[in-house]
Amino acid sequence: MWLLWVLLLSLLSAVSGGADSKAVTTSLTTKWADTPLLLEARYDTALFSSISHLAYYDLIVKKAGALLSSVQVNMLKFALSLRAYSATVYSFQQIASNEPPPSSCSAFFSVHGEKTCDEEGLATLLKSAPERRKPYLFKGDHKYPGSNPDAPVVILYGEFGKPDFQRLHQVISSKVNEGLATYVLRHYLANPSGKKVYLSGYGVELAIKSQEYKAKDDTQVQENDPVDEVQGFLFGKLKKHLVESTNDMAPLKVWQMQDLSFQTAARILAAPAVEALTVMKDLSQNFPTKARSLTKTVVNSEIRKEIGENQKFFKGTLGLQPGDSALFINGLHIDLDTQDIFSVFEVLRSEARVMEGLRSLHIDTPYIHDILKLNVQPSDSDYAVDIRNSAISWINNLETDHRYSSWPYNVQELLRPTFPGVIRQIRKNFHNLVIILEPTQENAAELLSVAEMFYANNIPLRIGLVFVVSDEDDIDGMQDAGVALVRAYNYISDEVDSQSAFEAVISMFNRVPIGGKLSVGDVVKVLEKRFPYVEVSSVLGADSSYDSNRKEGRAYYQQTGVGPLPVVMYNGIPYQREQLDPDELETVTMQKILETTSFYQRAVYLGELATDHDVVDFIMNQPNVVPRINPRVLSTSRTYLDLSDTNDYARFSTLDTKEKSTAVANSMNYMTKKGKGVQDEYLWSCNNVRLGMINNPSAAPSAEMSRLARAIWAAMQTQSANNAKNFITKLAKEETAAALEMGVDIGDYLFFLQGMDVSLFKDAYEGPKFDFLLSHAAYCRDVLKLKKGQNAVISNGRIIGPLEEKEVFNQDDFLLLESIILKTSGERIKSKVQQFGIEEDSDLVMKVDALLSSQPKGEARVEYDFADDRYSAVKIRPKEGDVYFDVVAVVDPVTRDAQKLAPLLLVLKQLVNVNLRVFMNCQSKLSEIPLKSFYRHVLEPEVAFQADGSFSPGPMARFLDMPQSPLFTLNLNTPESWMVESVHTRYDLDNIYLEEVKQYVSAEYELEHLLLEGHCFDVSSGQPPRGLQFTLGTASEPVIMDTIVMANLGYFQLKANPGAWILKMRKGRSDDIYKIYSHEGTDSPAESDDIIVVLNNFKSRIIKVKVQKKPDKFNEELLSDATEENDAGFWKSLARYSFDSKLPEELKQEKDDVINIFSVASGHLYERFLRIMMLSVLKNTKTPVKFWFLKNYLSPTFKEFIPHMAKQYGFQYELVQYKWPRWLHQQTEKQRIIWGYKILFLDVLFPLAVDKILFVDADQIVRTDLKELRDFDLEGAPYGYTPFCESRKEMDGYRFWKSGYWASHLAGRRYHISALYVVDLKKFRKIAAGDRLRGQYQGLSQDPNSLSNLDQDLPNNMIHQVPIKSLPQEWLWCETWCDDSTKRSAKTIDLCNNPMTKEPKLQAAVRIVAEWTDYDQEIKRLQTRVQERVNHTKKTQGTGT
Repeated sequence: MWLLWVLLLSLLSAVSGGADSKAVTTSLTTKWADTPLLLEARYDTALFSSISHLAYYDLIVKKAGALLSSVQVNMLKFALSLRAYSATVYSFQQIASNEPPPSSCSAFFSVHGEKTCDEEGLATLLKSAPERRKPYLFKGDHKYPGSNPDAPVVILYGEFGKPDFQRLHQVISSKVNEGLATYVLRHYLANPSGKKVYLSGYGVELAIKSQEYKAKDDTQVQENDPVDEVQGFLFGKLKKHLVESTNDMAPLKVWQMQDLSFQTAARILAAPAVEALTVMKDLSQNFPTKARSLTKTVVNSEIRKEIGENQKFFKGTLGLQPGDSALFINGLHIDLDTQDIFSVFEVLRSEARVMEGLRSLHIDTPYIHDILKLNVQPSDSDYAVDIRNSAISWINNLETDHRYSSWPYNVQELLRPTFPGVIRQIRKNFHNLVIILEPTQENAAELLSVAEMFYANNIPLRIGLVFVVSDEDDIDGMQDAGVALVRAYNYISDEVDSQSAFEAVISMFNRVPIGGKLSVGDVVKVLEKRFPYVEVSSVLGADSSYDSNRKEGRAYYQQTGVGPLPVVMYNGIPYQREQLDPDELETVTMQKILETTSFYQRAVYLGELATDHDVVDFIMNQPNVVPRINPRVLSTSRTYLDLSDTNDYARFSTLDTKEKSTAVANSMNYMTKKGKGVQDEYLWSCNNVRLGMINNPSAAPSAEMSRLARAIWAAMQTQSANNAKNFITKLAKEETAAALEMGVDIGDYLFFLQGMDVSLFKDAYEGPKFDFLLSHAAYCRDVLKLKKGQNAVISNGRIIGPLEEKEVFNQDDFLLLESIILKTSGERIKSKVQQFGIEEDSDLVMKVDALLSSQPKGEARVEYDFADDRYSAVKIRPKEGDVYFDVVAVVDPVTRDAQKLAPLLLVLKQLVNVNLRVFMNCQSKLSEIPLKSFYRHVLEPEVAFQADGSFSPGPMARFLDMPQSPLFTLNLNTPESWMVESVHTRYDLDNIYLEEVKQYVSAEYELEHLLLEGHCFDVSSGQPPRGLQFTLGTASEPVIMDTIVMANLGYFQLKANPGAWILKMRKGRSDDIYKIYSHEGTDSPAESDDIIVVLNNFKSRIIKVKVQKKPDKFNEELLSDATEENDAGFWKSLARYSFDSKLPEELKQEKDDVINIFSVASGHLYERFLRIMMLSVLKNTKTPVKFWFLKNYLSPTFKEFIPHMAKQYGFQYELVQYKWPRWLHQQTEKQRIIWGYKILFLDVLFPLAVDKILFVDADQIVRTDLKELRDFDLEGAPYGYTPFCESRKEMDGYRFWKSGYWASHLAGRRYHISALYVVDLKKFRKIAAGDRLRGQYQGLSQDPNSLSNLDQDLPNNMIHQVPIKSLPQEWLWCETWCDDSTKRSAKTIDLCNNPMTKEPKLQAAVRIVAEWTDYDQEIKRLQTRVQERVNHTKKTQGTGT
């Protein structure tokens, strides 16, 4: 069957081979210059000169291959093909340009801001360096191993492989070896290449356009001589492979379409497994020309049945409907909508590292995937401490106190239905509130008053108090208010009860004036009043017998490590600091009671909690309860060592970080609890721990300074475990250590211990070598990043530290660390290792734990076990013995996802060893063609070369032998953070009609910006600061880009390119009212005022910024009626793209007298209309005009011509752009995207200084002065639109707003047209109109049947929330809807589509608007003159005159 099909294909190819082939090619380059592959490989090889590109590349791969495994070499090849590190290399170039580089130096040093490029200069600068501030180092900086962290920082800017770099590298590395410098390398190209970097990892779509309304420009494209080659691709020799295209685009009948999804799947499954992915790619990416032949395919019943069975599984376990797609790599879900190829590459690298690490630990391939599925990631749960402690004085007990005796006791009451928000009163201690406080603190009274409110109102909450007071014996209650309070509380509890004691404490605090502190007098007064017959000094004085738990309170507080006082805990979980405000505390506690109730309900329902159980024991046995809260141990942001390498301790100094870690781990001797003896309390209180030591001496190792370290090391090397423990216990005492340092002979301590092998010990102790100490010191410095003498704890590869000088890490912290490791990873790994029958080995468990735990935290791996893959899946088996990736894809072959997924899977198959299964997830009963576009995904597994060994010009999308009858529009599908623009093409990419093209259409795009996105919130209100402005720039040019924060999610976006950037609030109102409070995801320390963000890769970058109002500006608002931006920098940025760039002062004076006009256009025809609209405005408007154009969709031709037109007619213009935010529902059709830009981003597209903007459609002719419209009184509405005309009666049948939904929704109001409107931006922003419109759009746009005319339907739909001022009818006349008699008074004429006649736009323009042809001819004459000037300039440059 398959062979027959191939034969048929070749015959078809032969028949149609002589046809006139037409093609479309698309390429995408960076804005920055090409970066050398050697720097992207980041590996220093020999000098390259006079060798071919291929030989250069092979040499890089060969040298790298000596250090990397075969999988890693393939990853390197893929990274070089993707140019994944080009942005990294260029980011250093941008950083270097800010230095700036000294002249005539191809490589140079920067020492604390001063620069030189010779050896003598370096020596001088090093001497004077301490006088200058150290430079800021970035996370991506390359630091030379062995650099002294205390020495001056020397940054070498240079290019690997060049003589100057080699010379300076030798100079600085010798300084490092002498301990004189910290050496940091940053890539710098003195002479960047003139070429650009060709990118891949994006998709190109040729969508078939509807030709219902003719929207093609009739201007002839000036074609140059036909070229047979584009970037090395020969079109003259165009051959077709696996292409069945008869270019038959005849429409299919509905019955023919119904089974296309299953028929395509059947065709793919009929192919041999090795070809199946290629067939899937070919069919999905060229579907419009394949559809007719696919209708003849017969689908057998086994395929249908198995797909049906699998779909039940997909729906139940993965939540996938028929037609949905999913991709899993080793069980990790790859979201095709949000994860780009660079994210996938990171996943592959990370997975390869772990799998190869496991393999190097001699774990067999079949077991590797089982171990990978273990979930060892730390949980994000809130940790709790144990509240079963005698230090807590409980005020009440719901289970025993008489006041609660009428409440039900049975836990089944939890399951009884109640109204939402009702707190159930049950006689069980479900909810426990503990307040730990120091009685003399100012806010103690506030917290106790909240507790009193809970108690008085019978809230089912057990309340406990812990008083943290002085624990010194010689301080009594007559001197210290805290001690007095505790003794008084104990006395009253004993004499009466705890409730009375609590009431007395409240009375004591009620005596304290606002802002004051509790005094001994306050305690005495209350005690005397309540117990007049008692001698106060006998209760509070030195001889008091009511001191029972005074010390326990402080001990409990210190042991639990719950943070600074006061502390409030709910069921042992400490509250956040900001939740301790009395109002907030009340709200949060009630919320926690309601949330926890559902947890208890589940436990009761499942039988885990019964009436006879102790509820507090049940709570304290939950996995989130820990012996102590130490943020160092419990933090989920953790650093791990990689211990999976081979061991070679002999050449320690030459090893890399990973190898050093393994060498130290493998050379470690451990003490364990095997055998009797006492070492330290911690080690002997647990069974799951072994202890080793790494020395980090505070001074250079010497015989005198290292006695203690050598003694411990010698004991562990030479003695039995029991003897070593006893000996080290003796040495660990402070007096012993001090005596040894003073010179006391070690032998004095040996004879106290029986069984020691003294001679062996002395040989090891007195040996002349300190190798182990030197290695340990180097390891602490280079790998652990510790300063001399700093302490740290390493647990299963996790680094906890460096610990601060006086920081305590005590027995409780070790117990906490042990319990956390056992809960999250230790036990699971141990049991899995035992399950495989591998001999249990502590080293193996430790190394596996370090490997798995160091994985980036993400979603849990999916366990998939599909019904069957016999008939309905493509299966590719891995090579035996090698580590393999387990890849599972679920796909409907006739969807956009299939178009993207097939090429990705093909590249994965070439790149790594895969166990691949592709399950078909077809839809039945299709009613329309499922794919109406051709698609190419630009992705290559390796750098490509030409026949002569030179680099091929770069990856590109090629649409070959395309059908010529349809009208196509070309769209790019790029990663979320890329902003691309078309930079070179002669053709209209919005309307590609191949019948009129001689041979091919070539489109060149450029990556103009990488996007920096963020979310900003005001910490005081918790709300986004609407209208806050941020700027992005460098130290020398602070304002390069600017943006405004929107209310939706506090979102903002800034355009940037690779490099280091400084984010600030804009000078002016933003800077006056707010200050930066904190920031996350940036590259500067959290406390830094300057936010530095380094963009050094192609992936998305999202930051979070919190701001706070300055104390004296608390009542001011950013968006007030008087908002004015008056700084010069603002106006400079406003005029960035302007032709008429006047001084800021002049611009300021003219601000109110400039008419701002916004318009959008896409395609040559609409750009032609746009130029004519502009000319009609300029001819009729006396006031200066500034045009604002949406840059995203303008053609290169328009962008080249507009400066000439601005010069000719004397207007200003600016190109604005905004990337559609990822969180806002995406549109896929270009026309709908453009409609969205017309209405959704008006509040953030324009600077705050623009008060009013007029939108004028591109296909409009203006016949009046638009100053009148700008000054029109909107009567408080944020915008004004013209209602649709109703005078042309023959169109009544087409007026959809007259009936159905629109008639009832508008309720008598008019339906408005979006071709012309005026926006009062101040009012628009003040009432958050943009945020409301986006919110409504988000809700409605999920339904494909709503918002059919997005830009028009949305404001009309929101007319009740965002009012529209109706403009007089003469402001917009349109022949389709308005009768001829009203045309004379029209102020603007719009060329609306006519649904009755479907007359082409050009034809209508000439017929309807008398002056249109004159305007058109005037523009054409200017275009001719401009072209002649350009040609003349080229000619003179060509002849050299």
